[in-house]
Amino acid sequence: MSFSFRPMIPGLVLAAVILVADQISKIIIVDSVMAVPRVIEVTPFFNLVMAWNYGVSFGMFNTPGTQAWVLIGLSLVVAAALLVWMAREPSRASRLALAAIIGGAIGNVVDRLRWGAVADFLDFHAFGYHWPAFNVADAAIVIGAAILVLDNLFRPSERTPE
Repeated sequence: MSFSFRPMIPGLVLAAVILVADQISKIIIVDSVMAVPRVIEVTPFFNLVMAWNYGVSFGMFNTPGTQAWVLIGLSLVVAAALLVWMAREPSRASRLALAAIIGGAIGNVVDRLRWGAVADFLDFHAFGYHWPAFNVADAAIVIGAAILVLDNLFRPSERTPE
């Protein structure tokens, strides 16, 4: 099996775009919009808030401390494994989905290195439900994971008949 770097280029570009968009949005929110933390009601179902996530998804293990280094290391290992998967993945949709996950994961790693926690600020609520605050990186991870699952569920089988 020969390796070609060319099919990875769109994915690497997407990962970089997600990383840059995530970091720019966080810098604007942390340094300007939320310099004085508050709730900004944008629509009846969407607010801007300032939340610091020291843990993982949905605020699990959300206590400040040395766990940031564990989460940084784990995120980098996962991103590296996903990069290897992306290099071997034949499906363009799955490569782009993996890139979205990688870009989001690295965006959150940068936060942990910079601030010791992940900056979350997008706050959606509707019909009595309130989702935990999240950011651009988190959205990219969720969208990438959903596309990855859907692509692998509905991609025509490559198996040969027995």
